[in-house]
Amino acid sequence: MGDAKKFVGKAAILAAQDLPVEEIEVPEWGGWVRIKTLTAAERDTFEGEIVQRNGRDVRTNVRNIRAKLVAATLVDEGGRALFTLGDVEALGQKSARALDRIFAKASELAGMRESDVQELAENFAETPAGD
Repeated sequence: MGDAKKFVGKAAILAAQDLPVEEIEVPEWGGWVRIKTLTAAERDTFEGEIVQRNGRDVRTNVRNIRAKLVAATLVDEGGRALFTLGDVEALGQKSARALDRIFAKASELAGMRESDVQELAENFAETPAGD
């Protein structure tokens, strides 16, 4: 008749290993890098840096967006971050092609689409003041 639904509880959800790391080759840098999946909190922080609100004025700040996401997602073999926000400017001076390749994979892992940034800005603009 079909497979029965399997519901999971709090303990199973919190214990789930749901943050994969993927490796991709970056020929421009002569090797491979590891990209970690953003947590929900990390994605919220990243998106918060892109959408800036000053009263009713809402702007989308895409300056160094690729470098910001790359800095937030590249990790070493032990899962430790390779970069900090302080490295974003320097990272932004690296090959656009290399950063774009990593940005695309990091976006995919985080479940982000190209339209998400624009949609996010529009949703903030529609939010009543004070919310």
